[in-house]
This record gives sequence, structure tokens and C-alpha cells, in this order.
Amino acid sequence: MGRPAALNPAALTSGPVVLAGVRRTAGAGVVPLLVRRAVLVRPAVLVRPAVLVRPVVLVRLAVLVLLAVLAGCSGGGPPGRGTEPAGCPPSTQPAGLTCELRAGDAVAHDLSASPAALADAGRRTQDAYRILGDHPEWDAAVLAELDPALAAQSRHALAAFRALTSLDGRPSATLPAWRVVDPLPADPLRGYYAEAQRRYGVSWTVLAAVNLVETRMGRVVGLSTAGAQGPMQFMPPTWAAYGLGGDVWDPRDSIVGAANYLAANGGADPARLDRALRRYNNDARYVSAVRDYAAMMDADPRAFLELHAWPVEYRTVAGDIALDPGYASDRRIPVGDWLATHPVPGAR
Repeated sequence: MGRPAALNPAALTSGPVVLAGVRRTAGAGVVPLLVRRAVLVRPAVLVRPAVLVRPVVLVRLAVLVLLAVLAGCSGGGPPGRGTEPAGCPPSTQPAGLTCELRAGDAVAHDLSASPAALADAGRRTQDAYRILGDHPEWDAAVLAELDPALAAQSRHALAAFRALTSLDGRPSATLPAWRVVDPLPADPLRGYYAEAQRRYGVSWTVLAAVNLVETRMGRVVGLSTAGAQGPMQFMPPTWAAYGLGGDVWDPRDSIVGAANYLAANGGADPARLDRALRRYNNDARYVSAVRDYAAMMDADPRAFLELHAWPVEYRTVAGDIALDPGYASDRRIPVGDWLATHPVPGAR
């Protein structure tokens, strides 16, 4: 499976923003594309064409111009794609977040759940974590009401969100020059991670976590400002050395190449994994976020299905926009220009 059809990756440059909030630092062989945090969001209002917008809580500018992900206005409940699960209070309250997390966890563990149900649950769970991530004063109330296993998962998710948020920097005034596509289904991706683990000894959960942070498991197609490429975001010289002659845009080749790179830097040894991840991105916050997401899947492999469903979210000076499959631009778009041509029905 090569690069997406009709795509010119060279024309898609992420500008100053990279997926997951990470920029290239000295010594990093791979640059995360940092999707202005594809992690955690809140219920959104559908925007045309395939972008969702949310009013942001605690936005630095009191003006809502929208652009990334997060929802929930300081006054009133957040507009949503739908209503909260039956019986859940509004997700602007701790009790509502507790309910959302329980409901999402139940769907992830329902072996008969449809892909659509998993996708909806993943989005709602991400939204809940993002709202809670911005309100640490609610942690105790929410976590105390969860069963111990889900509370532990939630602590990891919140720690990862907060670490990556601290790497994002200021909200962006422009939407990125990206193409957003559907990821591979969970089963094939899980198989590629497992294959890479068998071959190089790097845990499949670590590879999945890196893939999540870098490009939301392949949803974001484009180059970072430094020129990193593919689902696992390789710099060309690093790919030439560790890509095994494969296609950097091919999910399987990119995942196997990442395992090769991490293993070459000690990543197959748990005691040396942090060092290997620092070679991927030389920042302790990046390392801790990858570790936290991996820990979620180590404790419960079904957590992978939830994380796989998390959409791309982009944080802006006006709020947060979910960039759904179908979003595509070969240039950065000022948020105001986007909103002028893509009005947001019902946004407050």
C-alpha cells in the first residue's frame, strides 16, 4: 500500500505546527508531525466540509474563532455531534465526564460493537479526556467514581494529554497544510505493530503510541516543517538508514522502519526505551506521553480500539477544530478566512 492516490506530499507542509506538539530538537532522528494535538477533544458542531469546530474552554483570546479541538464554552454546555449517552449529565460537569468515560469504556469492551459505535465512543472519550485535561481541579471527583482499572487508564490519558499540550505552544492562527484521511482499520494496523515487534523486539504498544502521537495513526498526510515524512514521520536521511528500502508513506513499511530505528537505539530493552524515544524526539514530555499511551494498551489491549478512534484535532486562537477525513489544503489557511467561507451552524 503506497502513498495515497493523487497526493503530492511535498506540497503539504505543516508550517510551524507539528503533530502532537513536538518540534525537531537536536539529536532527534525523526520529527513528530504534531497535529496540534490530535489528542482529546470535546463534542463538536459539524462544519462544512468535513471539519468540526468547538468553542474552546479557557482560550487565551476571549474571541472564538475556532480551529482545533476541544469543546465546551465557559458559559453553557458544549455544542455536540449528538447528545451525551443516555442518562449522562452535560460533559461540562465532572459527573458528565465520569459518565462519558464509563460509556466509552463499555463500548470498547463490547465484542459486538460496530465500527461506527467504536468510532463514536472513541471520539466521546477523547472529548471527555480533553475537557478534564483542562480542568485538573476536577480530577479527584471524576477519578474517584471510576473503577480502579478505568481510573488508572484515565490517569495515563490525562498525563499524556497534559504533557503534549505543554509542547504545543500557543494556539495557531492558521489551519495546517495537510490532507486528513481515514486510517487503516484497527486489525491490519495491529498486525503491522505485532510483526514489527516480532522482528525487532520493540513492544507493539510503543509503536502504536508513537503512531498515535505522530500522525493520529496515519490520519495526517503531509510533511513536517523539517521535512519529516510518512505515518511514523521520518527525516529522509534517517529513513535511508533504517527504512529497509521500503516506502516511507506505506503504513507497514513505516512501522517496521520505526521499530528498526528504535531497536537500533536500544528500544527493545525496557531499561533503554526512554533513550530510544529521545532519539525519536529529544524531549522528556514526548517520551512520557508515548509511555503513557503505551501503558494504557499494555494494561488493556482493548484500549487500542479506543485510541485508534481518536480523530485529528487542531487547536487555534479561536477554539478547536476537528479535521475530519476530507480536509485538504496545500497551504496554511487563516482561521478567519476559513470561518468566513465555512460558517459554523449553532456555534456560540
